[in-house]
Amino acid sequence: MSLLNEYIQKEQQLKQLQEDLQRLEGDQRLKSELEFKAKLEALMNEFGKRPSDVIALLDPGSDQRGNKASAGSSTRRKRRLKIYKNPHTGEVIETRGGNHKGLRSWKDEHGDEAVESWLERMED
Repeated sequence: MSLLNEYIQKEQQLKQLQEDLQRLEGDQRLKSELEFKAKLEALMNEFGKRPSDVIALLDPGSDQRGNKASAGSSTRRKRRLKIYKNPHTGEVIETRGGNHKGLRSWKDEHGDEAVESWLERMED
């Protein structure tokens, strides 16, 4: 696309966005929401509260959910460590998933069942 065509396209998009913005500014629902937001922010400033304080007050359960998400922990438990030993080469592979490059190459070469029989032990 030429630079001129790109400019004309962006100009048209800008005009469309401006029209959408003007339409929204005239919408009574938006005015009502903006008024609510302004009053809520003024009230929070008056009492020295942060948005997280208000959320915790209105939805106490959200604090527990938020802490889990922010801590990076999940409800999914960690996969068990599988240790395979190739009887032909003596090579050992330790993996927590089936997408290990070396394990896949073994399975391609020897088959899934054979490689699964090489499983020596599993650890948590």
